[in-house]
Amino acid sequence: MRGKWLLAIALAFLALVVLFAVFGPNFRHGYLDATGQPFLAPNGDFWLGTDEQGRDIMSRLGFGARMSLLVGVTVQLISLVVGTVVGVLGVFAPVWIRVPLLRLTDGMFAFPDILLAILIIGVFGMGLFPVIVALSITAWPSVARLVKTQVASLKDREFFVASQALGAPTPYLVFKHVLPHLWGILLAVSMVDVAGTILAESSLSFLGIGIQAPDPSWGNMINQARLYMNSNPMVLLWPCLILSMTVFALNFVGDELRSLADPRSR
Repeated sequence: MRGKWLLAIALAFLALVVLFAVFGPNFRHGYLDATGQPFLAPNGDFWLGTDEQGRDIMSRLGFGARMSLLVGVTVQLISLVVGTVVGVLGVFAPVWIRVPLLRLTDGMFAFPDILLAILIIGVFGMGLFPVIVALSITAWPSVARLVKTQVASLKDREFFVASQALGAPTPYLVFKHVLPHLWGILLAVSMVDVAGTILAESSLSFLGIGIQAPDPSWGNMINQARLYMNSNPMVLLWPCLILSMTVFALNFVGDELRSLADPRSR
């Protein structure tokens, strides 16, 4: 019961984050508008106070949530598609296709993700699109390895062997007997990977090579607020708090979904 209550709280928080991302950027003030005095404390007009330019922190956090969810979900969808295709081909494709794909996947793990993302952004430039491209390139190998392992075990199961013995073609076997068994574990892993992607995007923005000003993201808000952490610590508190809670909630939901998809992992 304790786990179920925590799961319900995490899901409720993630639902609030989604609503915050949709309606928060312009809920009371525009996220780019300097509508108040700098460094105002939380009050009835500015619920979380203002930043160094007098902009509403709550509106800027809402836009940061929108950017984080956009990057996280987009990168995860791309990595799921690419990783699933590579993982399936790594089992069923001919040797001349299978071996190079698997060696490429193994080679991708030799590069630290954040350093490879920085290198890719250095080639494509800074901004939202380069961040999505860079994080997608670093995200798909782990999905491909997971799918390849799962597919390799499923193809030896009785239902697969029986269908294969009846003459079913490989595409039918993949879509009918393999992919339906993967959605549970992929959903669970995706929640954890989205958390990692959001954290990676915030790290890149904190370094100044992710989402660029004046558009706010949680990472560049933390970077700007650290200059005033001694005199105005509340400006730094809010983006750190919502980033930490979002990553924690996504990881917790992912772990719970993984235990549901694979009871043996409990």
